[in-house]
Amino acid sequence: MPRIQIELPVNFAFATEIPLYLSHMNYAGHLDNAALLSVVSEARTRFFQSLGYSELDVEGLGIVIADAALQYKSEAFHGEVMVVFMTTSDFSSKGCDLLWCMRDKVSRREVARGKTGIVFFDYAARKVAAVPDHFRARAESL
Repeated sequence: MPRIQIELPVNFAFATEIPLYLSHMNYAGHLDNAALLSVVSEARTRFFQSLGYSELDVEGLGIVIADAALQYKSEAFHGEVMVVFMTTSDFSSKGCDLLWCMRDKVSRREVARGKTGIVFFDYAARKVAAVPDHFRARAESL
């Protein structure tokens, strides 16, 4: 089976720092697979907050994670501070991808990269909805 390859943009619209806690580590002493997704989820929440939104209110709609892919590049350890970069890409009528890259703040080594596919969701109607025009315009202009 071929390995996942994730191409990243040269520039990202957003960056945030997240320290790694002991609870992020696995039995081998490095960043746990599930914890990596938790760190990326925190970064995603901060990304939406930086735009003035929450994941439950983007121009009146929420978001739902449709898919996720990640690629490890190196280990990460307790006490390191990760810088998570994020940007939007590949808009469709109902959603887009969030591309992300995580690097150690001090050494700048790349720890992981990935993409999270999101779709917009009308929770009142319980159905997928179109990407809000204002969000798309803001995200594409970053």
